Amino acid sequence: MAKKWVVMGSLITIIVAALACEKMLPKAPADDEILDGPVEGLTGEQHQMFLRGDIAFNDDVFTKENGLGPLFVSTSCGSCHAGDGKGHPFTTLTRFGQSDSTGNHFLHQGGPQLQNRAVPSFMPEQIPPGATFSKFTPPANTGLGFLDAVPDNTLLSMADEHDADGDGVSGRVNWITLPAYITYRPGTVEKNNKYIGRFGKKAAVYDLMQQTANAYNQDMGIVSSYEPYDSYLHEDLDPEVTNQKVLDLVFYLRTLKAPIQRNQNDAEVINGKQLFINVGCAKCHTPELKTGDYSIAALANKTFQPYTDLLLHDMGSGLNDGYTEGSAHAEDWRTPALWGLGLSKRSQGKQYFLLHDGRATTIEQAITAHGGEGQGSNNRFQQLSASDKAQLIKFLESL
Repeated sequence: MAKKWVVMGSLITIIVAALACEKMLPKAPADDEILDGPVEGLTGEQHQMFLRGDIAFNDDVFTKENGLGPLFVSTSCGSCHAGDGKGHPFTTLTRFGQSDSTGNHFLHQGGPQLQNRAVPSFMPEQIPPGATFSKFTPPANTGLGFLDAVPDNTLLSMADEHDADGDGVSGRVNWITLPAYITYRPGTVEKNNKYIGRFGKKAAVYDLMQQTANAYNQDMGIVSSYEPYDSYLHEDLDPEVTNQKVLDLVFYLRTLKAPIQRNQNDAEVINGKQLFINVGCAKCHTPELKTGDYSIAALANKTFQPYTDLLLHDMGSGLNDGYTEGSAHAEDWRTPALWGLGLSKRSQGKQYFLLHDGRATTIEQAITAHGGEGQGSNNRFQQLSASDKAQLIKFLESL
């Protein structure tokens, strides 16, 4: 009998200890409070590929011994996109080139990315004389596969290059030249041997494969079979990263979940969304898009809410940095997706750094910096009452 009570006492002790530990452990954050995590509907094999890509993105840190440099900006992907979120002034990139659309004439001098760091015995790059430049804050990475899966014809249907409807908004696509390794998405549209870009601050990148290969090469000085050219030695080198690792990383970026809106049923959030539409913000920050056929079934034919049209818009002289990419002019910027905006502070040092270069430290500053095609919405926003402005901003922070 004594032995029985000893056993029972031990079991009670274990249960009490387990409950105490459970209370002491921090709760996992809610899905709508974080940006990382896979989309729903992946197969077991796809989950494994996602996890390998997650490791490549967040855990792989490059050194001189495993391929870093000789010139570079960062030593890992995750160092610029903490928690898959936006970057901040310390991780802002510099792009240099032309002030017109004749193409970047400084590619033979290290362009388009300024590699401002170097391994020992090498000198970092300097911006060449005569080159214009712009600062680019790293964007959040979530939901990118949904944006990738939107058909080209959807973008063309939203474009209004010559403002035929007279509303002052005339978005257009950026026609770019593609590298040979690109695999075209279903429904790709071609025009004079050029294709529609949709990623990057000026929509000068076709897809996430091109984005990833460029980032390895330009951000970390890592050459791959896709981008073998070394901008320091000015020659092709043997790959320093395997094709499988690149493909895993691309798959990871494609299958990161979309941000989840918070407080959707809050009356002020609902009213703020209507104000957002009323002042004209939704003309560029399109609330809803739909994907088409796609190689990843979990992303195909899905409706989602990114608040972007993925088009270029003239944002006026105040946001003209004198730098072009593809057919984008210096004052042209691709509409950034607003989903995840309210979580930006978590990766930006507890404050906002918005617009292409992080110059705006509040949402209101970002709105009032809009010129060009955004000037009308800017004016209407500034005419709102203080309470209406607060509700519109509350809506944006719910995204």
